[in-house]
Amino acid sequence: MDDVGAGLVTRADPARARTLAPRLNLAFLLGTVLALGGCRQDMQDQPRFKPLAESDFYADLRSARPPVEGAVARGQLNADVYFYTGKVGNNPGDYMPFPVSADFLARGQQRYDIYCAPCHSRLGDGNGVIPSRGFPRKPPSFHIERLRKAPLGYFFDIMTNGFGIMPDYASQIPPRDRWAIVGYVRALQLSQGATAGDVPAGQKVPSQPPDFKEPGSGATLPESESKGPSPNQGEPK
Repeated sequence: MDDVGAGLVTRADPARARTLAPRLNLAFLLGTVLALGGCRQDMQDQPRFKPLAESDFYADLRSARPPVEGAVARGQLNADVYFYTGKVGNNPGDYMPFPVSADFLARGQQRYDIYCAPCHSRLGDGNGVIPSRGFPRKPPSFHIERLRKAPLGYFFDIMTNGFGIMPDYASQIPPRDRWAIVGYVRALQLSQGATAGDVPAGQKVPSQPPDFKEPGSGATLPESESKGPSPNQGEPK
């Protein structure tokens, strides 16, 4: 039946027109779906290079292109070689790459207590909690002669690259914090091996113990009574 005939039928027979209308709508909908389905483009099938796959486009037949020579990833310039390696040439250096302050050493103590003390103990004698629980090898004490004479860059290199069964901490501890720990380790060594000649003039040895207003509990720190200037403030005027 042509369109003209269908029009005559719908005008002559309204009931039949109501019957044909849903069928015509369904046929139109199916036709639209089929037309759109024939035009689809799957992203997984589009032309692209697969990682490390062979490619005839390049002369070396590699789809992965090497980085431009001399290119440096953002944040990875690392121009100060000693700061990032602790070495001068192939040997560990024995100086700090920046001035050391009390705040810097306090940061080193905090980082040391978090990452190092579980094995090396807070005194640096190797009697940490982990070795005391059956760890197969006890770490050496920082206070033995060999490590007391070790250059500063040696400790930085060990933290960066690991040593023996000790893993590296390069991903956990940023370079500046690694240097802070190095400074604190040297302070620990000095604290356990200082002589009377290392004590500043006018300071008693041993230091006068503080008097406490409140001894503190397990949840609070003790509160000390201040008597005179601190050792860093010099003699009273």
